[in-house]
Amino acid sequence: MIRLIKKMLIATALTIALMATAWAISLEEAAERVARQYDAEVVSAQTIERDGRRIHVIRILTRDGVVRTVRVPADER
Repeated sequence: MIRLIKKMLIATALTIALMATAWAISLEEAAERVARQYDAEVVSAQTIERDGRRIHVIRILTRDGVVRTVRVPADER
């Protein structure tokens, strides 16, 4: 009985981990969205971890020639 419970807990944990990954936005997706939203060119893009959370940091060049930094939480769609 205890083995069955352990297996069920492991399966549940794996399912939750896979669901969290499915909800995450990729760096490429984030960069494309930011470029469209600001009608700009992506200069650089990287993913950092801050306080245990992943954040995509996208640098863009706007049509006005201004470089902006946009941060997108990696775990939001």
